Amino acid sequence: MTDKPTVLFICKHNAGRSQLGAALLELAADDRYTATSAGVAPANEVNPSIAVTVAELGLDISNRTPRQVTPELLDQADVVVLMKPGLNLPATPRGTVLQWSFPDPDSWSPDDVRPMRDAVAARIQDELLHP
Repeated sequence: MTDKPTVLFICKHNAGRSQLGAALLELAADDRYTATSAGVAPANEVNPSIAVTVAELGLDISNRTPRQVTPELLDQADVVVLMKPGLNLPATPRGTVLQWSFPDPDSWSPDDVRPMRDAVAARIQDELLHP
């Protein structure tokens, strides 16, 4: 049994923002949290530009598979981070719910994704690691 809090990042497709949040927390948390992600309508693969911008920080997420958010995942999470407000979840989360919003990049190229990556990293530092 672990006493590390579980943080579940959720977005629509579990291909971009939620994968980014989980990966950045994984990189920054020094094993203090269990970071995971899911989506309400999962895509087939992680957004390649998200994978590239995370790989620049030393973590390869290109082979991760987007998955569906379930009532069980919501019940296991100590913190649920909605990476887009207003997502329709299959159950009420047990833990604390945070709603974050980040504007869409101009394009989903790595150059345009990096500012969002940095904004998500800053929010993780401010609200999860050093509140």
